[in-house]
Amino acid sequence: MSTATAPIQSANTTSTSARLLIIDDEPSIRESLEVLLTLEGFEVTLASDGPQGLDLLSRSEFDLLLLDLALPGESGIDLLPRITGLYPNLPVIMITAFGTVGNVVDAVRAGAENFIQKPWDNEKLLADIRSAIARHKAEAEVIQLKRTLKQRYNFEHIIGKSEPMLRLFDIVAQVAPSRSTVLIQGESGTGKELIAKAIHTHSPRRDRLFIPVNTGAIPSDLLESTLFGHVKGAFTSAILAKKGLFEVANGGTLFLDEIGTMSMDMQAKILRVLQDRRFMHLGGTSEMQVDVRIVAATNVNLQQAVKDGRFREDLFYRLNVINLELPPLRQRRGDVPLLANHFLRFYAEENGTEPPTLTPEALRVLMDYEWPGNVRELENAMERGVVLSTTRTITPDLLPAQLTGSTYSAALLDHRPDASLFDVMEEIERRIIADRLERCHWNQTEAAEYFKVPLSTLNQKIKRLNVEIKKRPRE
Repeated sequence: MSTATAPIQSANTTSTSARLLIIDDEPSIRESLEVLLTLEGFEVTLASDGPQGLDLLSRSEFDLLLLDLALPGESGIDLLPRITGLYPNLPVIMITAFGTVGNVVDAVRAGAENFIQKPWDNEKLLADIRSAIARHKAEAEVIQLKRTLKQRYNFEHIIGKSEPMLRLFDIVAQVAPSRSTVLIQGESGTGKELIAKAIHTHSPRRDRLFIPVNTGAIPSDLLESTLFGHVKGAFTSAILAKKGLFEVANGGTLFLDEIGTMSMDMQAKILRVLQDRRFMHLGGTSEMQVDVRIVAATNVNLQQAVKDGRFREDLFYRLNVINLELPPLRQRRGDVPLLANHFLRFYAEENGTEPPTLTPEALRVLMDYEWPGNVRELENAMERGVVLSTTRTITPDLLPAQLTGSTYSAALLDHRPDASLFDVMEEIERRIIADRLERCHWNQTEAAEYFKVPLSTLNQKIKRLNVEIKKRPRE
């Protein structure tokens, strides 16, 4: 048998077929694998022993290697470390008639992707091959994308190759070196803090502090002290003087998140710092001057808030020197597979497991979903998949119910066949409200804005439907 054969053409062959190398000393095994795999559209190259296989690997690129454990001379288990050392990005599936636990452990430790025992199940073998190739291609794409972004922008922690994100990267690269105030607007979960960090990292202030503060999470009576500091005795519990974040961030960048929730009184104080670069400690009498770059962010439409009298117009124009609009995930669907695979690898590493791959059906679900929670919601879904997966694949049933379109009413009727239409509708409404409140961190004002109803109406529904508030809403 020649060490390399031309692939058999079939109706299933595509112009973008993956290239497979099979190293096995049994001609019948090589031939049967060749027929099976070429009929499935793969380009197959054959080798009968280790030296021939290494020679082929040195002369051509392959997407996957099927390696026999019991080769003549140097065994597959001995050959595997050499191959993974030379070709670390090449997935390897071991095939053998001796599938002992010891062999499996040795193969995995040596870098094998999977382990198939003879005689194999054709469907399982094909699924394992496709899964391994898909996983490694996705990893290679993310690595290449990160390398490209790092070379062009040095954006190490931001993933995206869609046109909206590339335009955003260009603007960030232009804006970062300046001293200008930046306002980042976008829905919750779009990555506003990551963009703020990228601006700081690429600015002359990179060696000074970047301090994020969630202004919406700090009660109004404490926010002034947090930002400006206080002198001893400024209020009852002020037994010691304390620096504020403006003072701590001097020379660096202060990131004011959720600035749209800030009270009108605090807005006036922030405006003065932006105008004069001066402020006073709470309870103090002397002014301090600081050199702090402000990057602010909000998921609130500030222009509408200005019209409604909830946000100062003069502060809006002071903040809105450079405006960055972060696209929601539904407007950058091409980034979904990249982000999903990134999170799968991250949480697999965090949990000490091998990263699973998404089945085509699961990926289709992700691509079709609207992502109201944006990248954060996708991250949570992938973490769930890693934790719940007992194999190396994630199927639609491992995804959250809201992604797959599973209806509340179907589950309700399964468990309560006597439920009336009114009962079902009431339960659906209860769950939708509870789900949105949880996504808003139990901020009822934000949830009311999402539902486009007055806060009083939402509160009445919460009370009537007995929706459990698990956390205190943010001030």
